[in-house]
Amino acid sequence: MTSTDMRTEAEDSGPSGYAAARLRLLQEGARSGPPRRSALAELTDDWLTGLFDAGAEKLRGVSLVAVGGYGRGELSPRSDLDLLLLHDGSADSGAIASLADRIWYPVWDLGLDLDHSVRTPAEARRTAGEDLKVQLGLLDARHLAGDLGLTAGLRTAVLADWRNQAPKRLPELQELCAERAERQGELQYLLEPDLKEARGGLRDATALRAVAASWLADAPREGLAEARKTLLDVRDALHLATGRATDRLALQEQDQVAAELGLLDADTLLRQVYEAARVVSYASDVTWREVGRVLRSRAVRPRLRAMLGGGKPAPERSPLAEGVVEQDGEVVLARAARPDRDPVLPLRAAAAAAQAGLPLSLHAVRRMAAAARPLPTPWPAEARQQLITLLGSGPSTIEVWEALEAEGLITRLLPDWERVRCRPQRNAVHIWTVDRHLIETAVRAAEFTRRVHRPDLLLVAALLHDIGKGWPGDHSVAGEIIARDVAARIGFDRTDVATLATLVRHHLLLIETATRRDLEDPATVRSVAEAVGSQGTLELLHALTEADALATGPAAWSSWRASLVADLVKRVSAALAGDDPDEPEAAAPTAEQERLAIEAFRTGGPVLALRAQTEPPAEASTEEPSVEPSGEPEPLGVELLIAVPDQKGVLPAVAGVLAMHRLTVRTAELRALELPDGVSGSVLLLDWRVAAEYGSLPQAARLRADLVRALDGSLDIAGRLAERDAAYPRRRGIVAPAARVSVAPAASRLATVIEVRAHDAPGLLHRIGRALEDAQVRVRSAHVSTLGANAVDAFYVTGPDGSPLPGEQAASLARALEDTLRE
Repeated sequence: MTSTDMRTEAEDSGPSGYAAARLRLLQEGARSGPPRRSALAELTDDWLTGLFDAGAEKLRGVSLVAVGGYGRGELSPRSDLDLLLLHDGSADSGAIASLADRIWYPVWDLGLDLDHSVRTPAEARRTAGEDLKVQLGLLDARHLAGDLGLTAGLRTAVLADWRNQAPKRLPELQELCAERAERQGELQYLLEPDLKEARGGLRDATALRAVAASWLADAPREGLAEARKTLLDVRDALHLATGRATDRLALQEQDQVAAELGLLDADTLLRQVYEAARVVSYASDVTWREVGRVLRSRAVRPRLRAMLGGGKPAPERSPLAEGVVEQDGEVVLARAARPDRDPVLPLRAAAAAAQAGLPLSLHAVRRMAAAARPLPTPWPAEARQQLITLLGSGPSTIEVWEALEAEGLITRLLPDWERVRCRPQRNAVHIWTVDRHLIETAVRAAEFTRRVHRPDLLLVAALLHDIGKGWPGDHSVAGEIIARDVAARIGFDRTDVATLATLVRHHLLLIETATRRDLEDPATVRSVAEAVGSQGTLELLHALTEADALATGPAAWSSWRASLVADLVKRVSAALAGDDPDEPEAAAPTAEQERLAIEAFRTGGPVLALRAQTEPPAEASTEEPSVEPSGEPEPLGVELLIAVPDQKGVLPAVAGVLAMHRLTVRTAELRALELPDGVSGSVLLLDWRVAAEYGSLPQAARLRADLVRALDGSLDIAGRLAERDAAYPRRRGIVAPAARVSVAPAASRLATVIEVRAHDAPGLLHRIGRALEDAQVRVRSAHVSTLGANAVDAFYVTGPDGSPLPGEQAASLARALEDTLRE
């Protein structure tokens, strides 16, 4: 039977005819999705028009209006009908009431839910002004029957009211959406989601339409219509499967709904729902951010015009990283940025945004997605560092990661991510999908970066520990294989690749052993020690275990479990303990280092040499080293060799000068170099790898001139750094874990080893050097590394007499240095 035949039957036979035609339509297997929703709306339109016409033959100034979802023509099998009987007030109130009864009662008789009202245009507008939900429904008002001019006038007035009141009503709508999200949760992660009310559901899609109708801002449209269609199709199938007007996709009904939609299984269904919800959620984030920007601009502009005498001020842009700036509360690309020539730019922009606690601009992400070149294999060192910085940024990582993922950049960087993206976890303990759980684990691991010597390995292991869940079999076994491949591809050396593979393979080892095995049995401890292999890996695995559990859900971690795991770690650590290491033996100086040292001794001042560095290919990789279009190896940074006659204040002076010139220290070594036979005296040799924060590197002559002034006290480094910081706007930024300073027990027989783990920041090494100088200790050697945004440094210090510090003095120094770094 055609749609025309159904409508004719409905019109001829009244309610029973409509019910029969409706049933036949819903049972048609060949028609589903938007065509069926439209056909059901048309069928209902014709039936209600017949009811209206039969009761309103002698009435004028009356119309029947569909609002809300029915107004949009989106009728699911068990949708309620939102109807407004509109009249101009000229007709007798009894006649209007009688007409309403002739329409409402047949609807109720069929068991259909009905949301109805009888109002004049003025009453409708007044109610809309008082009730935001009424106003949202009227934005989708559609004429069904009666006085078309009356309906059109109301539509025009309601839209005009909405646009005029948008600065007030849109913040109300945003608050309404936020409250609903708090109550219902996020659709893209729930095992039993509410398709309509949860964040990213149909209510949010409707809210985006309302924002667009305000003309104040518009949602990103790519994929949004398809996402709405997916959610509506699932709701249709849910109504048909249950026979109820429900929007909650309960576990026991998911297989039936999947079958109704022709999908493989319930997991496939949930993944489609999650992907659609993710599109709606991301569009909502971008749209509400734009609404806020527009409203702030409108509020500020009149004041600025008054101050500046008219004209539109240029937006303020402050640099964050090479090719990346902040503008109007978002991270955008610099005007000179070239994504087509800078494959690291997406990761650099993402890391800068996460570190600053700012969102990535939609335009910037889309531009990078469209133009950025793929990264070479293995990744250059900067790309690896930027990924680690992004992962270590804490909660702000999530929003930035989602922005990259929305435009397909994550799967382009990490192709294995596709198998875990939006993958549900049918486990009552887990509260996230697999991909979100991995990011949540990285966020938790960022809190523990002060507990481990290799925070970079901890963060990458957190990102990859469940990557095998997209493959058949034991996910830890599959994950180990994937982790080896990914780690080599992003540029870790063979030793680090092996460590990451071990962490992924055994990420459940500690918690399962601690809760299921007898820790008093030496065989239990021995088996864990054999699997872990080293103290460093054990330290990482302990932190990963806690981060994984905390990111799983509240039921996965407790003080009892924590104590059991800590006890196991203590026992395994004792089993792994060997001889205490001594201070790393310094390599023999090169000819160039000796030349610089002799020249520094002869001239009595600092001598510098700058040399470009290139990165060798990762040992575990069979790929060729990455090259620039010119065919030259890709620059890794610059090696800065400095020789200075042994004197006080060298470390803070050099570090301060580099900070002044916006040079980031990647690695640093400081040691005293004894001069060749026949030359008495000692020279400090600093072998540092540095990179420009943004812009180009300064000339060596300028660095040397500033270093000379810093050493003789004529250059106020602290003051210059403070002035520069004051010149830039204060940003919210991330809340990094507090600095941790400790004395490494028995780490050296010749010196006291002070270990510093802190958030890297401009001037950090300068502050550490000053604090050590103020404590009147001598830095025998220093070993500094920056891993992402984390500084992991070791300073071998002695007292003025060249001996290690007494225990209490060493502990006091560590406490003072920690206090300094926390100020």
